[in-house]
Amino acid sequence: MLGIGSVLTLLAPFLPAAVIVVLTVLLAWLVGLLVGRLMRRGRPQMTEAARRLATVVVALIGGTIALQALGVSADILLLVVALLGVTVLVALRDPLGNYGAKYFSDIYTPFKIGDTIEVQGYSGKVIEINPMTTVLLSDKEQLISVPNASMIRDVVVNTSPQAWKEVTIPVSISGNIDLPAFESAALKTLSKLRVRLDARFPPVLTTKARSPQSTDLTLTLMLRRPEDRDAITAEANKRLTEVLERLRASRRSAPTPGSAR
Repeated sequence: MLGIGSVLTLLAPFLPAAVIVVLTVLLAWLVGLLVGRLMRRGRPQMTEAARRLATVVVALIGGTIALQALGVSADILLLVVALLGVTVLVALRDPLGNYGAKYFSDIYTPFKIGDTIEVQGYSGKVIEINPMTTVLLSDKEQLISVPNASMIRDVVVNTSPQAWKEVTIPVSISGNIDLPAFESAALKTLSKLRVRLDARFPPVLTTKARSPQSTDLTLTLMLRRPEDRDAITAEANKRLTEVLERLRASRRSAPTPGSAR
């Protein structure tokens, strides 16, 4: 019978590869979880496909490293991984482009659901903005689906009356920040911008999505002059950041339950 020392000696060459495999499994799980959270607002089918793809990519990379640790040439596997990556990028070029454009349009494109816009020769009222397309309802009650990438690549005309007045700013706060306290402090500090805003419409914070990890809100401001858009957007973001920093500092300095006696 082989002693423990002999068994360890036999297994020693395989230990690095085994550790790499274990770490790969853990990393694949973490990457899948992260992708799922980043795409939690997307369609479930797309989110699940992205999670599986990320997991497979991590597994292939980890498998390649494990084979190298065993002294096996991984050139063929590396070639397969490279070809798979290129194939996936080509196959998902349009969906990924539209999904990425959705992020930029949320931040930089001055239109929202309810506005009437013109793009690529089409005109209609925006009734939906999903991860892939922006859906318009035409005057003839026809549905028009415009890829989100077009909103970045092409000229978009917002024909809604006085659309220039409205500025929307996305805001995301962590779940450990007290939401009512943030809203109260944010609206108080934003009221100092009132001389540059339309007095008929005070700043409004609207909750878009909420989870234990974070809360997504939208700040809506109505301008008095169109040329103030950039300056007010920058000032509002600065003030919101200051509010978040104060709330975080206050939370850190607050005594934990049971610490005071």
